[in-house]
Amino acid sequence: MKIALLYGTETGNAEMLCEDIEGHLEGDHDVAMADLGDTDPAALDGEAFHLIVCSTYGDGDLPASAQPFAEALEKAAPDLSAIRFAIFGLGDSSYDTYNEGSQKLAELLVKFGAKQVGERTIHDAMGSDMPEDLAFPWAEDRIAEAESLFAES
Repeated sequence: MKIALLYGTETGNAEMLCEDIEGHLEGDHDVAMADLGDTDPAALDGEAFHLIVCSTYGDGDLPASAQPFAEALEKAAPDLSAIRFAIFGLGDSSYDTYNEGSQKLAELLVKFGAKQVGERTIHDAMGSDMPEDLAFPWAEDRIAEAESLFAES
C-alpha cells in the first residue's frame, strides 16, 4: 500500500517517531515521509493512505512545522474528500492542553472532507510507554483498516 507519512513537530520528536515508523513499514509498503511544513494540502494524494504524527506546542497549538500546512489548508479550502488519514498525537499530560495539537489538525482535515480512519491515538510523554510501542501497532492497525476501505472504493 502507498503510505504518506506526515509529521508536524516543534522539537523534532514527531519527525524522529516518523522515521522509526517509516523503517518499521518500509518492507511491506511504499512509504514516503514528509514534514507538514513542506506539504501542500491541495496536493495530498488520494491514492495514498496518510499516517500523520503531530505534537502539541504551547497552549494546545499546532507545532511550528504544522502551522504553514494548517494556514494553507484554511486559505485554499481544498476538497479533501478523496483523502483517508489516521492521526497519532504526541503530548505531555502535565499540561492542561494535553494532545490538543493533533486533535485540532484532525478536525481541520475533516472540515475539508478528509475521512479519518480509526480513533486518534495519543502518547503521553509522562507515561512509561515509548512512543513507538504505541505507534507501531497503531500504524499496522490503521493500515489494515485502510486497505479494506481502499478495496471497497
